[in-house]
Amino acid sequence: MKYLYPIALIILSFNILLAQQENVPIDHNVYVFLKEMKVKKIISFIHDDNPKMSRSEVRKYLEVIESKKDLLSQTEKKLLKKFQDEFYDDKADSTNTMQFLGKTEKFSKDIFDMFSQKIKYIYAYREEKANLYLEMIGRAMYGQNIKEEVNNSELFDIGFRLRGTLFDRLGYNLTVQKGAVAGSTNYATVFDPRLKYNFKFYENIENVSNYDFTEGYLRYYTQPVENMDLSFQIGREKIKLGYGYGSKLVLSGDHPYLDFIRMDFNYGIISFSSLHATTVGEFHEDRSLNYTKFYAYNKMKFMFKNLFEAGIGEAVIYTGRGIDLAYLNPFAFYKFEEMSLQDRDNGVLFLDFQSDFLKDIEFQATFFLDENILSHLQDLELFSNKTAYQIGAFWYSPLSINDLSLILEYTKIRPYVYSHTNLKNSYTAHGELLGHRIGPNADEIYLSLSYNLNERLRTNFQYQHIRKGKNIYDASGNLVFNAGGNPFEAYRYEIDPQYIKFLDGERINQDIFAINIRYEPFREVFFDLNYNYTIEKSITKSKNRFSSYAYLKMSLEF
Repeated sequence: MKYLYPIALIILSFNILLAQQENVPIDHNVYVFLKEMKVKKIISFIHDDNPKMSRSEVRKYLEVIESKKDLLSQTEKKLLKKFQDEFYDDKADSTNTMQFLGKTEKFSKDIFDMFSQKIKYIYAYREEKANLYLEMIGRAMYGQNIKEEVNNSELFDIGFRLRGTLFDRLGYNLTVQKGAVAGSTNYATVFDPRLKYNFKFYENIENVSNYDFTEGYLRYYTQPVENMDLSFQIGREKIKLGYGYGSKLVLSGDHPYLDFIRMDFNYGIISFSSLHATTVGEFHEDRSLNYTKFYAYNKMKFMFKNLFEAGIGEAVIYTGRGIDLAYLNPFAFYKFEEMSLQDRDNGVLFLDFQSDFLKDIEFQATFFLDENILSHLQDLELFSNKTAYQIGAFWYSPLSINDLSLILEYTKIRPYVYSHTNLKNSYTAHGELLGHRIGPNADEIYLSLSYNLNERLRTNFQYQHIRKGKNIYDASGNLVFNAGGNPFEAYRYEIDPQYIKFLDGERINQDIFAINIRYEPFREVFFDLNYNYTIEKSITKSKNRFSSYAYLKMSLEF
């Protein structure tokens, strides 16, 4: 009998881990905490090349961190407790959780707990095989443009998130936001870049400038054998793919949400992910010119504990037809399939690496190859060598300073990367890059310093030095010289030069300084104060431009 209790406890813990299969939003600050713990070698293999995690997976990592609690700083211990309150659903009670609506014997209903450090729900329903959580999400934001001209914008939105898990296997989520803009609509896109690809915002046919966003999905998770994770998902949400501290070469996340079906598999040293998604091209007033784009990727990664992770992936963009069954196949090499389909589509290949052999220091590298697989890679100035690479390092607790993060990264993207001879197959969605924010014919030095003053206050400083070669146009807007700096203008055979120098064209240098302070006075109520200053120098035209803006944002999620 003495052995039955620990066995039962293990079985119960396993069932708890399976309990919540809905995903944690990719901008949740728990991902920052897990990343820092990974670099500190408290945990390993958080697959931040494919960063989305379920609540049960996050809990599993938190339990590992708990087992090594003695190695944490005081602030890290407080952050751990903060996230345990949020992700240990079975331990939620009136001491750490409140509920606004509905009957509950377990959670607090004291209205003054709204101004406490307790987790908050509008409504919660929990049974053994089914649960539902209703959360309100909202934001009020004031942005002030300072240079070159003074102007401001105010953004207000409100919505809800309905999430939960059925039968310990099926996670679900429905998120809806509706907002409005007051003041300058031009500068609103500076303070919230998502508005650039929001149809309701740029359509602007109503008496109030407004916008909306929605996400939703079903995610099924199973463990066919012990330590084998397999999940299937259909829906829409923000996703990222590939390594990169500042921005990512493959899928940056700074683009419209994709509608997708997806499979993720992890077992032993192997991790595999496959996705097939739809999005749209640029908007045209003539609606008959608008079209659907398809995006698909496969990625396989090998993980060697205390050494490194290495992956290889491929992606393809295609248009002009319905779903192509060739790209629905997760076990095929897309580039060769594309050749068999008469070379109509835009295929890319990428290799990446992340170190795991040093405590407190991590290295990352990505090589991105757009279309051309084998030919003339040694001739770097040939127009068809559409390559990019990124290398970076993450140093946590540098010089033994607890709770400090230092990141340094360099990115170089050659001319014509992300473009395609068929404009519709450019590496874009709704007119925005799917890949790195600097675009083709550019490079960037990225520096980031972050410090947790305590579990509720975090500061961040970022610096970017960006060099870019832009295409040259005449006074009428006609393209005079194609430097490969625009993803919507591909190489033109018999017009553009066969060889192109990196950063050729109109040379622009930018130095961008940004400071952000995030404070959480009450649990799930955040205040962000951000200041951004940019120095832009046109080396070609010998002109300088200075711009700056600041914003204050209050957001809530309960």
